[in-house]
Amino acid sequence: MNLYQLRYFVTLAETSHFGKAAEKLCIAQPSLSHAIAQLEAELGVTLFERKNRSSSLTKEGRQFLSYVEKSLEILDSGIQTMERIARGEGVIELGFLRTLGISFIPELAADFLRDPRGKNVRFQFHSGVSQPLLQGLKDGKFDMVFCTKIDSEKSIEFIPVSKQDLVLIVPRAHPLANRYTVDLTETLPYPHVYFAENSGLRVVIDQLFDKIGKRPQIAYEIQEDQVIAGLVAQGFGIAVVPYMEELLRLNVKIIQISYPYWERNFYMATLKDHYLPPAVQKFKQFVMEKHHL
Repeated sequence: MNLYQLRYFVTLAETSHFGKAAEKLCIAQPSLSHAIAQLEAELGVTLFERKNRSSSLTKEGRQFLSYVEKSLEILDSGIQTMERIARGEGVIELGFLRTLGISFIPELAADFLRDPRGKNVRFQFHSGVSQPLLQGLKDGKFDMVFCTKIDSEKSIEFIPVSKQDLVLIVPRAHPLANRYTVDLTETLPYPHVYFAENSGLRVVIDQLFDKIGKRPQIAYEIQEDQVIAGLVAQGFGIAVVPYMEELLRLNVKIIQISYPYWERNFYMATLKDHYLPPAVQKFKQFVMEKHHL
């Protein structure tokens, strides 16, 4: 049994006439008759009652037709989906850091959808933190993620696309609130709201304090930078965080760190030596062109 036989069967069932079905299928009538005979022989049932060139479905033929029509509908839908994907259409599963979800990712995605390459492409957006995002990339949950770089992830290609300064934030009534710049050493007398061990920024902040040879008093450990900022605004401590627009809406003072200087880089991450669907390939190329990479 093959796909041609099934399509021949459906066409003959629709026309109830061997000659008309053969004409519609652009094949010779003997070829159609032979294909139907082979199908009936394989199934072990008679599918059509024949009268000259005309035919009508038997009871078994009507039953088999319902199965074949459902199967071909599913198959045709799958073929159409694959054809759309091959044309660069479809859905891109995109993961990103929450801090990038304010302006960077929305602007990047909107620009791509306005580009001819973004025609008939849709995004599914997923926000999170670096480690789970990268694990989702390896598990096939995401096609691409935007996050910080983790050097131990050797199977992932990291391409730098953006950067962000680290700043100190303190409550408005804090003793350091009248400062515009601060040496990190000056923050040591005060309790810090610190990034948790499983946060991608924990290593970065630790390295920052390693440069001055001391570690801060850690009052609380939190994974997400937005939550850290919220706790600082309510007086739970001070914190070194990436600069983000949300800080301007909170009751905190933003202070530049004069020493040691550090800059947080963001990366576009995809799996190395891994097939990328055409839509994802187009988006990756678009991002690289936009950032002159």
